[in-house]
Amino acid sequence: MKNQAMQPKNSHALTAEIVRGSDSYVAEQGSVYRSGVSAESVGSSELWLGMISLPAGRRTSAHRHQGHETALLMTAGKEIEIWSGAGLERCEKVFPGDYLFIPAGVPHVAVNRSTETAEFLGARNDPAANESVVLMPELDDIVP
Repeated sequence: MKNQAMQPKNSHALTAEIVRGSDSYVAEQGSVYRSGVSAESVGSSELWLGMISLPAGRRTSAHRHQGHETALLMTAGKEIEIWSGAGLERCEKVFPGDYLFIPAGVPHVAVNRSTETAEFLGARNDPAANESVVLMPELDDIVP
């Protein structure tokens, strides 16, 4: 008996799909996205996969992703800071080759203080190109 979760949920899942590179767009929180696999591109029902970048000297707004997890692999750049926690009390540095996991609902801010754009391969269990982001302006002034 096959696992029901492995069964195709739409007609796109019946064949492999090739997705050519897409145009980039600035997400609501301020990072730059290039969608690959998404609900819009292939009819994905549970997965988004694409490239995310944070230009040199930029930061995201304080935000959380309501209802979905995010996984990232830093592929280029020098380093970024990821501030997280209810009051953004935890700060860690992420370097090329590092994986980053952001649980659903966790407030965070990414800061690129370097002179190089930081690049990431990202995946999340929200298939929409425009994910469910909740901005948290009350936390923006916490991160220097």
